[in-house]
Amino acid sequence: MNLRVVSSMLGTLTFATGCAMFFPLLLAMYYREADGVGTFLVGWLICLCISFELKRYGKFNQDRLSVREGVAITGLGWILVSALGTFPYLFGGYLGLLDSAVESVAGFSGVGATVIGDMESLPRSVLLWRSLSNWVGGLGIIVIFMAILPQLGRGAMYLFRAESTGPTSERQLPRIRDNAKALFIIYVVLSALCTVVYCLCGLDWFAAVNHALTTIATGGFSTYNTGVLAVDNYWLEAWMTFFMVVSGGSFALYVTAWRSGREKIWQSDEFRAYLFIMLAAALMILADLLVETDLDILSAFRYAFFHVASITSTTGFVLHDFDTWPGFSKGLLIVLMFLGGCAGSTSGGLKISRVILLVKMVRSVLWQKLYPLRMHEVYMNGRQVHPEILLGVARFFFAYMLVDIGFALWLMLGGLSMVDGVSVSIATMGSVGQGFGIAGAMSSYELLPTFGKIGAIFVMFLGRLEIFTVLALFLPEFWSKKRGW
Repeated sequence: MNLRVVSSMLGTLTFATGCAMFFPLLLAMYYREADGVGTFLVGWLICLCISFELKRYGKFNQDRLSVREGVAITGLGWILVSALGTFPYLFGGYLGLLDSAVESVAGFSGVGATVIGDMESLPRSVLLWRSLSNWVGGLGIIVIFMAILPQLGRGAMYLFRAESTGPTSERQLPRIRDNAKALFIIYVVLSALCTVVYCLCGLDWFAAVNHALTTIATGGFSTYNTGVLAVDNYWLEAWMTFFMVVSGGSFALYVTAWRSGREKIWQSDEFRAYLFIMLAAALMILADLLVETDLDILSAFRYAFFHVASITSTTGFVLHDFDTWPGFSKGLLIVLMFLGGCAGSTSGGLKISRVILLVKMVRSVLWQKLYPLRMHEVYMNGRQVHPEILLGVARFFFAYMLVDIGFALWLMLGGLSMVDGVSVSIATMGSVGQGFGIAGAMSSYELLPTFGKIGAIFVMFLGRLEIFTVLALFLPEFWSKKRGW
């Protein structure tokens, strides 16, 4: 492990985080928020000091950037940026240390859970920082870092792979930086388009910008205490549903469609399955709500389709208290929380591509039992899937289940009910944020006990970085100076 290379890169990330604080700082100056100006100015200065010290110790050499350095920079970078992200909450006196950490990690990881009881009492600059943290973490700190900063050389590949979500980290362009830049451009264009549409739907520019940032990032932070409920606008709900569905799709697939034609989107097995799962779930929930509740057909339709899009994309926006829904509908939402969106999207969860491969692997094993002398390969998008990828999917599924079960037991050990423990665990690991019970649709992580918040911070990192990047940091061999990786 070359710690000087890691230190240099972390110094650059710290400087970039300080630059990001300039946006809420300028907003605080515009609205003459004295507390906001002081808070973000102090945060910016601390970022500069930490960056200077890290860069002074570090020495970047792109030829010395190996797999281990890539994993270390990604894992430690997310931890460091999340720690720096606590400054606005902590220095402004809005939250304590632990709650500031929960809010910051929930923002950058895209979980979107909050411990803030009264959102509307916060200065606009702090609200913008919450949404900005969602947006930066949505596409990925490292991906945005590679898109806007100078070429990292061949070592960029290791950074890209360490942060990528899904069973593979395919690139659509030959150079990693070009690939990151293409993803970033689509991300920015969708965010700008979403902002304009929200403004046309009646939101003021500040609310439109914040909600657009958190919609495209599938983070779900809102500037209102009651979220989307505060607006009560059918057109806004419809467009939010559309953009949540789009954001739950693969941004890598959108790059491919941009270069090779829109038909590439419909040729994706994962994207077709993603749309089919959401449509089927929405129709089943719609039928269940009409039969089991007193909702009229228009309300049931709105709630069913909006919440299926919100939960599947792991955005977490809430239009109705789904904690009061029938058991079948709540069960479907739990399944959707577990599945998540597409690989390469800003959403969390297991990912649809892994679910498809797991199903095909089971089918392959069954056919192997019937016809033991025949070869039974697994195909996706018309191409054979390499056995190593299938093994990786199985490993990830096993680890994902262990974390889900382990965190649920940890919460129940501390006194939470089984429903609360399981719900919070699935919602946190799946980056949804909103679940049932103590962290339900109309509640927040503010009610979690201290041990639950500490566990949630760790699990949010595991969910966003897909487990192994984080766990590797705890191996003593990982920090060895031997270059065996």
